[in-house]
Amino acid sequence: MMDRGEDLCEAFEGLIRFKNDCSCSIFSECGLSDITVKQIAYLKVIDQHGEITFSRLAEITRNSKPTITEMINRFVRMECVFRERCPDDGRILYIRLTEKGQKIAKAEQAAMQRVIERMMNSLDERELDLLVGILQKVR
Repeated sequence: MMDRGEDLCEAFEGLIRFKNDCSCSIFSECGLSDITVKQIAYLKVIDQHGEITFSRLAEITRNSKPTITEMINRFVRMECVFRERCPDDGRILYIRLTEKGQKIAKAEQAAMQRVIERMMNSLDERELDLLVGILQKVR
């Protein structure tokens, strides 16, 4: 018989596996099943800033401008971002996410939402209240 630690570990591994499957499903829906964790992180940075320049992205990610340019070119080919000239200063280029890029940047949140929906559909009200109480206690 497994001890409680092993039971918890197995339960959490199952939840994490399901969440990861949901994330992979979202990436596949976008046609990007081979996207890297690093690329997702860059898309999240762009998403968080909304309007970001090449220089600012290089500064935030601690990369050179040529590295950022290469990465953005790759993202453009992947149809995740587009460039937009500043209306006030045509020399400035902003990097913006496409709908696909936004979906990828928010994939983790969407995957968690799918996990929560699964829990809500699998547990009754009493079980949900108990789970929420336990999880709040663990903080």
